[in-house]
Amino acid sequence: MKISQITNFLSSRIPVSLQEDYDNSGLQIGDESREIKAALLSVDITEDIVDEAITEGIGLIISHHPLIFKGLRSITGSNYIERVIRKAILNDIAIYSAHTNLDVIKGGVSYMMAQKIGLKNVSALKEIRGSLLKIAVFVPEKKAEGVRKAMFDAGAGSIGDYDHCSFTAMGEGSFRAGEGTNPFAGEIGKDHFEREARIELIVPDYNKSAVISAMIKAHPYEEVAYDIYRLENALPGAGFGCIGELDKPLDAIRLLNDISDIFEAKGVRYSGNVNSTVKKVALCGGSGSFLINDALGKGADIFITADIKYHSFFDGNDRMIIADIGHYESEKYSLEILYELITKKFPKFAVRFSKNNTNPINYL
Repeated sequence: MKISQITNFLSSRIPVSLQEDYDNSGLQIGDESREIKAALLSVDITEDIVDEAITEGIGLIISHHPLIFKGLRSITGSNYIERVIRKAILNDIAIYSAHTNLDVIKGGVSYMMAQKIGLKNVSALKEIRGSLLKIAVFVPEKKAEGVRKAMFDAGAGSIGDYDHCSFTAMGEGSFRAGEGTNPFAGEIGKDHFEREARIELIVPDYNKSAVISAMIKAHPYEEVAYDIYRLENALPGAGFGCIGELDKPLDAIRLLNDISDIFEAKGVRYSGNVNSTVKKVALCGGSGSFLINDALGKGADIFITADIKYHSFFDGNDRMIIADIGHYESEKYSLEILYELITKKFPKFAVRFSKNNTNPINYL
């Protein structure tokens, strides 16, 4: 299988355009046209991970954390990033990452945390806004259904768990064809009035190009009239972190112990009253302190995340427990998301979890 088949599929399900500005998700090293037989999944990319891929004859490493975040002025092997790059290139191993884009999609890293804990009624903690577009296109009435279907097939018209969503209004359009044109209707140099449908569909920003290309290809006019509007609506299900409920209230200290076991978190740090009971749980894989106020605002009894600074532990204001379970620990199950996506799409393609624990932090 070509690397591009895997990477193009992953980019369609975990759009790179959803990543944060500082991030570097996507293919970082490798030739997408190369044929491979297997992929290796890892949270981080280290020399041990590349050695494992070499030993196992694996041509693609898929990680959560990108190897390259910043521009490189040289690759001399002076640090682990440069050494990994050299070794991967010399051994023809490709590296692909899905980082903050995997964090924010529906069913992403925080949703996986919620699944492991057994939360119900899970939704995004802080929704993504400004990533939805509305496309309105004007089509001759008799050709409207074909254009609409082409746009649906390209990924337009989904709202939450509903698809093929559109609105159509009828009206009359006018135009005059110029010299050298080949008009679908009317005559060159004469005003023409055509019964047209205005079709409106919602499109995620990351899918805009594909939908517009499909629309233009299916449209009978030489020059297609369409409008694009940016919406403030939330991208359904997507966002930073998530929030849900336990089946029944649980002693806070019991939940913290369960979390320690589930995520193999050996040094859980927390603030707040652990003698209380909790039911509503907010989560964020990785560094989630920026969501503390969102968790408070949605009435969470406890917020579970990582990389909390000292003073941020005060922000619970005695209303919410804040628990830091460790960065690696909170994101380790992100690999299961990638595994499930790939194996469902390509059931005969070999996907393996790395045997190496890349967590750089140890506890006494």
